[in-house]
Amino acid sequence: MAITAALVKELREMTGVGMMDCKTALGETNGDLDAAVDWLRTKGLAKAAKKASRVAAEGLVAVATDGNVGAVVEVNSETDFVARNDEFQAMVGEIAKVALTEGADVEGLAAANFPGADHSVAEEVTKKVAKIGENMNLRRSARIEVESGIVGSYIHNPAGEGMGAIGILVGLKTTGKTDGLAALGRQLAMHVAAADPAPLAVSQDGVDPAVVEKERAVFVEQAAESGKPANIVEKMVEGRVRKFYEEVCLLSQTYVIDGESKISDVLKAAEKDAGAPVEVTEFVRFAIGEGIEKEEADFAAEVAAAAGTA
Repeated sequence: MAITAALVKELREMTGVGMMDCKTALGETNGDLDAAVDWLRTKGLAKAAKKASRVAAEGLVAVATDGNVGAVVEVNSETDFVARNDEFQAMVGEIAKVALTEGADVEGLAAANFPGADHSVAEEVTKKVAKIGENMNLRRSARIEVESGIVGSYIHNPAGEGMGAIGILVGLKTTGKTDGLAALGRQLAMHVAAADPAPLAVSQDGVDPAVVEKERAVFVEQAAESGKPANIVEKMVEGRVRKFYEEVCLLSQTYVIDGESKISDVLKAAEKDAGAPVEVTEFVRFAIGEGIEKEEADFAAEVAAAAGTA
């Protein structure tokens, strides 16, 4: 039976075990999911498999930069307590370093060799699950590289060196001098972390068309309720769409550092020191656990159940 990526993913979601181990297990069991789970258990991964059903929405975001290259990763755990564990932090830090070369694709990162070991990053995560006793997951990664320039970074609410609750990368491209650009990159990354609303793209061209159409539909309904003629309604909608772009595009946002300059003007000012244009090529913002549906525990019900009164 052909071992598809979808089958490997399904087994991974069932067990929490690394992708390479899942692929091996499916190969050994001719694609039988149940048998593959048993095979993983016989190989000493049972503890990790038992933890996999628990929601891992805490953990750490970590960044690593090296000149014109930067990477950010999110590694989840079940509790914030584990996120403060020295072993967990050390592992996340090493994964971020690996991501400098492998971080453009999370599956490729998971399959890469873990530093100083003869196994993959995914397998290292699985080993930590078994040792620490909580479900963990290498959820996502991203990598930015600029042709010439620097990649700036910022960690909000740090829990350790280069890791915390929110991590941002900003790519700054220039053919001029890079002295001082690291400070600007950090400040721009801080802006991305703090801006409200958070920027969706560098400029208008980068905003997801589906997001724009969703907003436009809302604006159409709002404008239609005004009772104005159709041509006026159309102008109202286009005006609100332009305002939306101004609010969510990084270059048109007001710089949170000084509260008055536009980001585009900040970049223009940086050209004087660089001696050449300075351009934001892209940015990445990871916040721990965003988009993960967390289980809401009913503490009173748990106590009642434990006492046998529920």
